[in-house]
Amino acid sequence: MTQPTNATTTANTATTAVAAKVPADATVLIVDDRQANRRLLEALLAPEGYATLSAADGPEALALAARHAPDVVLLDVRMPGMDGHAVARALKASVQTRHIPIILISAEVDAAARQAGLDAGADDFLTKPIARAELWSRVRASLRG
Repeated sequence: MTQPTNATTTANTATTAVAAKVPADATVLIVDDRQANRRLLEALLAPEGYATLSAADGPEALALAARHAPDVVLLDVRMPGMDGHAVARALKASVQTRHIPIILISAEVDAAARQAGLDAGADDFLTKPIARAELWSRVRASLRG
């Protein structure tokens, strides 16, 4: 049997240390008006062991967040009716949910769009199309606070 190299051992140790800092029972609330996008995010998060809740619109997201207190919210910006910025403002305005980190998801990459998200209460951003490794890293970072 071949022994792992030092680089492999170091990488495995670092991965284990990062994973140990993430709560095993962390719940992610996914908010997107498109079911296909919600299912994709659920599938991307499942291998990392995250529990997920899904909402198709702003009011449903606010109700789920108040009822279940997720650890992180993945929030699409462009939704009909109550958009992601309005949902973020409502989550941050509530004593019950203001502590929950919000990661906005948007196809827009310009500085003005990011600033609008920060002003609305977002803690981080993901740009579509979403890369699996970046999603995992940003969710883990949000959980570490």
